[in-house]
Amino acid sequence: MSADASAAVPSGPDRRPPGWRAWALLAPMVLWLLLFVVVPAAILFVYSFCERDEVGGVIFTFTWENYQRVLDPVYLRIFLRSIGYAGLTTLLCVVLGYPVAYYIARAGEQRRNQLLLLVMVPFWTSFLIRTYAWITILKQEGLLNGLLQSLHLTVTPLSLLYTPTAVVIGLVYAYLPFMILPIYGSAEKLDHALVEAAYDLGAGPLRAFSSVIIPLTMPGIAAGTLLVFVPAIGMFAITDLMGGAKVPMIGNVIQNQFMQARDWPFGAALGVVFMLMFALTYVLLQRRGARLAA
Repeated sequence: MSADASAAVPSGPDRRPPGWRAWALLAPMVLWLLLFVVVPAAILFVYSFCERDEVGGVIFTFTWENYQRVLDPVYLRIFLRSIGYAGLTTLLCVVLGYPVAYYIARAGEQRRNQLLLLVMVPFWTSFLIRTYAWITILKQEGLLNGLLQSLHLTVTPLSLLYTPTAVVIGLVYAYLPFMILPIYGSAEKLDHALVEAAYDLGAGPLRAFSSVIIPLTMPGIAAGTLLVFVPAIGMFAITDLMGGAKVPMIGNVIQNQFMQARDWPFGAALGVVFMLMFALTYVLLQRRGARLAA
């Protein structure tokens, strides 16, 4: 072998493939996903085909009974209610969050950082503390009713707490930042020369918004929808605290099956169906995004 050829052959640690560093960096995340996502999901899947014994234990015998129970009209109504509340929450988050995200993206750098900080401020406080703060605001002797009565807008206190309205308010408040941040990421990368070109070609503000701005920021809307819709379906803390357990969603039912009823196989079946709903939502959003990109 010539001197030039021998010099071209890497020696020592450099003989390893160039991608080993990337895999080394990914290893902790992959291990985390395997231990805390893949393995629990596999256990959930196995339990969903098992049976419950008389004392709440799991009997490892194959059965479809748990999935047959999921199709019971009672649970189907809960699924539909959960989808409805999550859909309404997602829609309100888009309507409220899009103008905020777009305004932040168009602001100057210093002001943009300040506004982003304001969006992140709620995460500095415990979720439960923020939920109890909304309970204080919405209860009959709370701040909102006191303000309305002091302004003579109402005579008697409004019954806002422990209602579906309170649940939606809590869900929107909890997940609104998860809609704002992805849309902001897309709006910040928006090439405004395309918007100006639309105006030059005769498009009005509404046409430019619907035909140029919305399609170009659709990846952020799709990401925000995924981050809001799926967790909102499974949320149980807000429905318990602000809904007074009067508006049960699928998350409440799953929690009750594992904690109170001790029917782990049926709770696992509900969890598997919930994961399938997540996968379906992801696929639909991906196809929608691909269609818009085309």
